[in-house]
Amino acid sequence: MRNTRALAAAGAAVAVLGVAAPAAVADGGRVPNPSNIVALPSVIARGGQLTITVDGCPNGGHATSNAFERTNLTPVSGGNDAGRGGLDAGRGGIDAGRGGNDTARGTATIHQDARPGSYDITVHCSGRSLTRPAAFTVIGGVRGGIGGSSATGATPTDMAIGGSLVAAAVVGSGVFWMRRRAEKRI
Repeated sequence: MRNTRALAAAGAAVAVLGVAAPAAVADGGRVPNPSNIVALPSVIARGGQLTITVDGCPNGGHATSNAFERTNLTPVSGGNDAGRGGLDAGRGGIDAGRGGNDTARGTATIHQDARPGSYDITVHCSGRSLTRPAAFTVIGGVRGGIGGSSATGATPTDMAIGGSLVAAAVVGSGVFWMRRRAEKRI
């Protein structure tokens, strides 16, 4: 009787390992590592939206930087590595068996008070972290709709320069007109 129970327990253990082994082999038996952090656009104005894409992050995670708040990364759905335009489908269906891909994506909004310069992005997913130095560059904000002018209007210096140009145009026109008039008399 004891031998039968021991044999049944051993058989159950072998069955569990037999079911778990193909799953481990199909995933390569590896823990995914975040890799290939892409930030688009690579040059962005304050207040703009930055799209962050990370490979090797199948369960999502989050991205951090000094230029934006912590941003959640969600897995990209779809098969055959849709994040790469289906390039892996032609490699004999390597990624086709996964039912999806290991890519995650998120959108961050750059702080309005971010200083111009290069910023790093650190990604955290599956208990691992990866930092991409100088992942994107923030440029000064754009004042859209007012033609790039300042809110204070023209300065006294601007007015003096403009007045001088108008005066020079009037004097030059007068001299030209007087000269043409003198030529017609001859």
